[in-house]
Amino acid sequence: MLKIKDEGVILKKTKHVFENQAVLNPACIDVGDITHMFYRAVRYGNFSTIGYCQLRGKKVIKRLSQPFLTPQYDYERQGLEDPRIIKLENTYYLLYTAFDGKNARIAYAASDDLVHFEKQGVISPNITYDRAEDYFHNLKLQERYCLFESFYKNIVGLDVLLWEKDAFIFPKKINNKFALVHRILPGIQISYFDKFSDLTDKYWINYCKNLDKFIIMDPQFWFESRNIGGGCPPIETEKGWLIIYHTVQDAGIGKIYHAAAALLDLNNPQKVIGRLKEPLFSPQEKWEKSGDTPNVVFPTSAIVRGKKLFIYYGAADSCIGVKSVDLKTLLAALENSI
Repeated sequence: MLKIKDEGVILKKTKHVFENQAVLNPACIDVGDITHMFYRAVRYGNFSTIGYCQLRGKKVIKRLSQPFLTPQYDYERQGLEDPRIIKLENTYYLLYTAFDGKNARIAYAASDDLVHFEKQGVISPNITYDRAEDYFHNLKLQERYCLFESFYKNIVGLDVLLWEKDAFIFPKKINNKFALVHRILPGIQISYFDKFSDLTDKYWINYCKNLDKFIIMDPQFWFESRNIGGGCPPIETEKGWLIIYHTVQDAGIGKIYHAAAALLDLNNPQKVIGRLKEPLFSPQEKWEKSGDTPNVVFPTSAIVRGKKLFIYYGAADSCIGVKSVDLKTLLAALENSI
């Protein structure tokens, strides 16, 4: 049996204007004994920036009183959301959701020192759902791909772009290529490329025409009845790439977000070699069940320290919590799951 330890809430909102509504969904990376945390900070009115703090263990030792990254461009004018961070070779890549009030797209910033980040722009498909429909209907995709296409066209408008969130890149090149994990609802897909400038409109049109060839996982179990999405950037283990992701269950009380786990082949991440058939953890604590969005645990960072895996997550879209689990036990459970 997997034993998940609740390490408690480690970051809450403050009276500072930029984070007076909520803090959630952090990107974390360890350098020495310091955890650098870049988190989504929300001010009243649902306007997001990225905040920053440092932790030693679970203790906050430094926290900025103003945003670390703010909107500069039209594509992110309504906010920067849900960052993920990895280090590949000598560069830190911070991916985030850029929201303009209508479209959610993937953007990223890069740094060589974790202090000075340069925004690099949007990298996700500049393709409308209306156009994507022409591609998806000809592919071997779950019916829900077309259902989400209809949903966004009806709710937002015919010109809404593919709703892209939950993106990160592998901290290591796969077959000498960057590997980008992203989410076109309802599943999790992967994109390979040599350099970021390859991600042109032509690239994405061809990609979407063949989307069924790039799926890592689609919803499968009861707790994934609505959709799944990438959570924490993958961790390389001797057994495979460990990925902690989130799932959304349609329930009588509304949507419930769970944390889940899978194991991917080291050389071919589209080969799933382990996947838990039950949630890794679910909303149970008061701060996970009640908040800006009730019944949410949303994992966005996972760090190995010694024998344990520490998972950082947004709780009820209001605060940031941590869970821990024995890494060896988790990997064994995943190996025995398929």
